[in-house]
Order: sequence, then C-alpha cells, then structure tokens
Amino acid sequence: GKHSMSLDNRTVDVKAEPVTLEMGIKFELHVTISGRKICVSEIPELPIPEDWMRDQLELNFYKTLQGGGGEVEAVTYDRQSRTAVITFLTPG
Repeated sequence: GKHSMSLDNRTVDVKAEPVTLEMGIKFELHVTISGRKICVSEIPELPIPEDWMRDQLELNFYKTLQGGGGEVEAVTYDRQSRTAVITFLTPG
C-alpha cells in the first residue's frame, strides 16, 4: 500500500511492493549406506568453496528428520569426482 513518511522536514509518499526472492538450489543426491558411512555421488557442481560444500553436506545429514542422520564425525568431499563420504559417530 501507500504510505507517507516525513524526511528532512518534507512529506514523502512511498509505495510498498512485493519483492521476488531467488529460489534456493534444489538437487538430488544418490547415496549408498554402509554401517557408519554414507557415500554420496552425483553432487552437483556449485560455485561455492569446498569447505562450504562439506558444511552443507554435514548439515544435511546431521540428525535429519527423514531418519537417516546422526552426529557426524567427518565429511570427505571430492569436487572432481562429485562424491563425498559422510562418517557418523555411531552406526545406524
């Protein structure tokens, strides 16, 4: 809607308009589960540093609501092969 504001002893009419936000990146991960480790493949190439990608992978698998997570011990990520191995503290 329209609003009136007082700036520097003047009244200014302003109009609020909706802003379109950019959508996040959505992608599919392929996983192989074995004991304490999950092997992730086909990770998309994203324009972010490798340590950020490791952090994102850790957050994704740390105690996820989908029932496939837990406390993460380590994340190894190989940008060239687009794979990662997430190691959990406990099996399951």
